[in-house]
Amino acid sequence: MEKPHNNNQTDIYSLSIMTERNRALAATVYRPKNEVKAAVMMAPATGIKRQFYHNFAAYLAEQGFGVLTFDNEGIGESLTTDLTKCDASLISWGRHDMPAVLDALQDEFTNATYHLIGHSAGGQLIGLMPNYKAIASVLNVACSSGQIKNMDMPYKLKAMGFMDAFIPLTNLTLGYTPADKIGMGEPLPRGVARQWREWCNGAGYIKTAFGKSIHTHFYDEITAPSLWLGFSDDDIANSTNMDDMIRVFSKMPAEKRIFAPKEFGLNSIGHMGYFSRKTHAKAPELWQMATDWLNKQQ
Repeated sequence: MEKPHNNNQTDIYSLSIMTERNRALAATVYRPKNEVKAAVMMAPATGIKRQFYHNFAAYLAEQGFGVLTFDNEGIGESLTTDLTKCDASLISWGRHDMPAVLDALQDEFTNATYHLIGHSAGGQLIGLMPNYKAIASVLNVACSSGQIKNMDMPYKLKAMGFMDAFIPLTNLTLGYTPADKIGMGEPLPRGVARQWREWCNGAGYIKTAFGKSIHTHFYDEITAPSLWLGFSDDDIANSTNMDDMIRVFSKMPAEKRIFAPKEFGLNSIGHMGYFSRKTHAKAPELWQMATDWLNKQQ
């Protein structure tokens, strides 16, 4: 563990989390110096490193919430082998990585309530977590099924090219998907990219794997309240795809809100912009939505 970094309100330090697969995940803890209102697990989008969420996590900590961010296996500092040898998958992220992180959150912040903020895949995979009952509430941002057929042109063509040509070709020739080369996050383990492609080509995202590669899941058991935030200029998590994913959580009470960037004086928010420091500087009420939600759950 690194020596804590201190500011006036928050201690920030690194943590290594071991999964049931005996893989070490790199994580960062944001600990308020004053009383901890609640603890938050920040579950990342596909191929996005935890540093992307630093400013958002620091903001939450300044508001009194303990936060834990992490890199999924094969991503960022959680890539501990040659990427071509990494056998991580979306299923292993949900079944092994996320539960281990939730356990670590509970170890770091005892006697708290535990909440998950999911960005895209971080919200999609919750139903694979066997310890889901520890989650008191869920806030999903830009989270949807990502179903390609529901996307609008011309982005639909771009998504088809990436999913149906780039992923299988690079997996075959390189042994992984260099998503970073086309601005889609970090290079992806081939199992992650393959499942991503399969699930975005069917209704309900992960639901396409039920009874096939997934025989045990908890999507029909989760009853924690949830808030789903979407944005009108998000080509992936559009309203139809958000509904498609919400339906997979058959018993989860879900409140869905979709906003246009112009409501906040912004030109764009899209799939990634919610967590941007620049977005927060211009529209602080966006991050305030998260703290309002978390305070409401206490």
